[in-house]
Amino acid sequence: MAEIYQASTTAPVNIAVVKYWGKRDPKLNLPTNSSVSVTLSQADLRTHTTAACSSSFTEDTLLLNSSPQDVSGARTQACFRELRSLRAALESSNSSLPKLSTLPLRIVSENNFPTAAGLASSAAGFAALVRAIANLYELSSSPTDLSRIARQGSGSACRSLFGGYVAWQMGSKADGSDSVAVEVAPASHWPTMRALILVVSAEKKGVSSTSGMQITVATSELFQRRAEVVVPKHMELMTKAIQEKDFETFGRVTMMESNSFHATCLDTFPPIFYLNDVSRAAIRVVEDINRKAGKIVAAYTFDAGPNAVIYFEEQNSALVAGLLKGVLGNLDGWQGRDIQAQEAADVDARAVEVLKAGVSRVILTSVGEGPIKTEESLIAANGEPLKK
Repeated sequence: MAEIYQASTTAPVNIAVVKYWGKRDPKLNLPTNSSVSVTLSQADLRTHTTAACSSSFTEDTLLLNSSPQDVSGARTQACFRELRSLRAALESSNSSLPKLSTLPLRIVSENNFPTAAGLASSAAGFAALVRAIANLYELSSSPTDLSRIARQGSGSACRSLFGGYVAWQMGSKADGSDSVAVEVAPASHWPTMRALILVVSAEKKGVSSTSGMQITVATSELFQRRAEVVVPKHMELMTKAIQEKDFETFGRVTMMESNSFHATCLDTFPPIFYLNDVSRAAIRVVEDINRKAGKIVAAYTFDAGPNAVIYFEEQNSALVAGLLKGVLGNLDGWQGRDIQAQEAADVDARAVEVLKAGVSRVILTSVGEGPIKTEESLIAANGEPLKK
């Protein structure tokens, strides 16, 4: 029987605090502005991927959450092609290496969270795919080198190749060689960062990020100013805030960034609405929490979807997570967490009612590590995907 080579990894979700929105080159996924994100703990949100290759496979295949995916798309093909060419270079420099670059790939991937619900599933997915194939091919490439490849699959995937606090530098070269992710600070630098995700609905979103971005770039006048003036200023403030563990600035910039991004969506023609009434209620509650505390202790941010991600520091768990548990304590996600429910006094009563009616579950998590190699495979020794 033909030999089956395989490697497995897990990769994290990242949530941007300075947003990526808009491409200067859609084919290479080159952004119109730089961005910064926080990598979230894989204990709560992760993609687990096994990459295998063998002469017994007939073609490249990808199975995600047990359902076959199309791998003929330009993005997936770009990742396969770049990784194969790096492996081929290794093989040509060392003739004793098996010719893995010529063998069909079988990728099996599983998320422990809903796909396409606005929880950055494509970022974790492409980061895991690229890291797993790089491990399979025994490439010595650094996470920054691999980020250049993952970016072509999904822009924000380049940031999921690192843990902690990560910047995606937009770069200026036409070939995208300088559009890469770099670490701003490891998770261990500011380990007390927490995130509470209010999952508004696990439905797929109405306008995909890819098409939404293109319409914004084409029609929004605010967008130009955001890319040229607003984001560079926010990048500077955010990088400094992370380095100095200054939550007040981190929180203020995070919320202003989210508002700026959604303002350009609204300025798109026709307008794009990712936020809904539940999202707006979450914003109101965060504002009330901060007013009560007399300073910024909680910061909301929204990607291209209605889910609220609320950042806070561990020492303010009672003020932030405790209050929200007082409102949403009946939902899934609080189990096994040491959070005492607090009374939601001095918080807008209508906003509380909207949250109670509209949030389906909560995810309480923290800053976490980048991709982790694992021996746990999703592919059996005979090359077949393991049945759940």
